[in-house]
Amino acid sequence: MRRRTVTAGNLEEILQATEPAPAAELPTAPPPTPPRGGDHGLRTEFEFELPRGYVDESGIVHRHGAMRLATARDELRPQIDLRVKENPAYLSVVLLSQVITRIGAVTDVHAGVVERMYATDVAFLQDFYRRINSEGHTRAAVTCPHCEGAFEVDLSGGRLGES
Repeated sequence: MRRRTVTAGNLEEILQATEPAPAAELPTAPPPTPPRGGDHGLRTEFEFELPRGYVDESGIVHRHGAMRLATARDELRPQIDLRVKENPAYLSVVLLSQVITRIGAVTDVHAGVVERMYATDVAFLQDFYRRINSEGHTRAAVTCPHCEGAFEVDLSGGRLGES
């Protein structure tokens, strides 16, 4: 395999060269079998609960969802997106739309879905993305403002007092 240096000028060319074939050209494969001896402890998808919730076109509020770990391609692809080139702040919208696997019953999560989310939910998802992709977990150490006791909370969702 030949190595290539990625530059701003050839990033789009490299990504296009490694694009998978369209679905019509791919042979259908049997579903993957789980690895022998367990899942080896690698967790690749994390559940979350949005603070406000995504309201779809029918007015239904969706709060529970899942986000998968990002790949290098997920982080490179927004760099060639024209919307990101025109407005760098749009990068997080494109990136989140690639790694969110579902929000409630919505499984087709695209940039338009993320655009229609409340700002508090987008901020939550940006922090959630950072936590699972850099730290590998959704727990955070916190301190009680009243008793100053230290404890951990799971940011992936659930109601207070639930486990």
